[in-house]
Amino acid sequence: MGFEKFGKISLTPETKVEQFANYLAEGKVMATRCKGCGKRSFPPRIDCSNCLASEVDWFEMKGPARLLTYTTSNYGPTGFEDDVPYSLAVAQLDDELKIFGRLSKEIKAEEIKIGMELRPVSVTLANGQLSYELVKT
Repeated sequence: MGFEKFGKISLTPETKVEQFANYLAEGKVMATRCKGCGKRSFPPRIDCSNCLASEVDWFEMKGPARLLTYTTSNYGPTGFEDDVPYSLAVAQLDDELKIFGRLSKEIKAEEIKIGMELRPVSVTLANGQLSYELVKT
């Protein structure tokens, strides 16, 4: 499978982190760890921003992560017009790793609280594309 399966509208047919979509198809949200210096990255990176090495191990992010901040969008760019409103969030997985992603629509606006526990989950969209979102633990 290629990276064209990732996201609601995939504009990138090729990437060094093509495996990310394969893992999503298996129900796993994965990040990378540089074999050279140990720096962990999400979104996944093959080229380390710390030591510039290009060898990584993949690891699954299971959570819990704590919500740091979020915003709710009432305007959707091309391809996302029918999704509004939706919330985007940043959550802290541990001391080093942060996760950026959409909050599950199952979380009602009044339930969203800074510090709440979340976990990333793989989702298959209505059009068959793959993505991930953050759900309550």
